[in-house]
Amino acid sequence: MATIERFEDLEVWQLARKLCQKLENLFLTTGLGKRYSLFNQMDRSSGSVMDNIAEGFGRSGNLEFRNFLGFAKGSCSELKSQLHLSYDKGLIQETDYKELAESCDVISAKLGSFISYLSRTDYKGVKFKQ
Repeated sequence: MATIERFEDLEVWQLARKLCQKLENLFLTTGLGKRYSLFNQMDRSSGSVMDNIAEGFGRSGNLEFRNFLGFAKGSCSELKSQLHLSYDKGLIQETDYKELAESCDVISAKLGSFISYLSRTDYKGVKFKQ
């Protein structure tokens, strides 16, 4: 298995980035962009998914990385809840809602699998190498 040296190489981070890009398009093209508090919260929660993956990776320790992946998973759930709210308020179309909610589910599942993998490995992280 190849060693990942940059958080940008993590598939789950790449998926989270694409999700942020899709949301930005919605903010610019739908009524969601006019609802500042909701779009601001969605922008922050989606960015938090990416940022927590990156920060955890940068901590260079397995335990800290798992914690930050857990924070990212929580932010992903928060975003999915906000998508429900946006759809229920008629701010986004059903097709956008379904696509983005599915992206949240995929990212959340991958984060869960990654956490599980890191929990099973004996590798403690770069900062613990001698």
